[in-house]
Amino acid sequence: MSVTTGIVLGAATYWITQTAVAVSAASGVLEAGRKRFDLFGMVIVGLAAAIGGGSVRDLLLDRPVFWVQDQTYLIVAIVTALLIFFLARRIPLPPRLFLVPDALGLALYTVVGTKVALAMGTPGLVASFMGVITGVVGGILRDVLCNEEPVVFQGTLYATLAWGGALALIGFYLLPLSTPWPELLAGGLIFLGRLVAMRWQIGLPKFHAR
Repeated sequence: MSVTTGIVLGAATYWITQTAVAVSAASGVLEAGRKRFDLFGMVIVGLAAAIGGGSVRDLLLDRPVFWVQDQTYLIVAIVTALLIFFLARRIPLPPRLFLVPDALGLALYTVVGTKVALAMGTPGLVASFMGVITGVVGGILRDVLCNEEPVVFQGTLYATLAWGGALALIGFYLLPLSTPWPELLAGGLIFLGRLVAMRWQIGLPKFHAR
């Protein structure tokens, strides 16, 4: 049986993407706040985090860019960025709080990206990389704009979890599981795995030149 059999981009995918846009925009604003950016700068960083990965995915798959086709995604990103900006100005927040919505955005976007690629008929391995791209590129853009080393290149597990979760999602689709269980299980693995990796500093071996 083909892994793409029965993959439909329905209402569940739409709302998962909207949630991913919101939490990714929040992570962008929270990180930009540490740099004391002005309102415009923080909204731009939030937008980059929210729509960057999905935009690259859509361009690579030669499909309409999701937020150009439906401006609701753009509105959600902007509104979320503005709300978090004004909220953070009034409530003291931990400096690395952005890592929690970032982990949730990673999980949601990886699931959505993989599912979108599968629905277009791409092979499983390609679809899994589309999931990784969707999950991590927005965070890379956010960190670069904030003049920080991208979280994906630091010690704790990040893109590896996204790839593992994408492959797990493909495997779950081969099982007799009804929607949304494959998406919930794969997303949960990524999110919880990211939290565990940050808590206990679990990462891949680093290169050390002799």
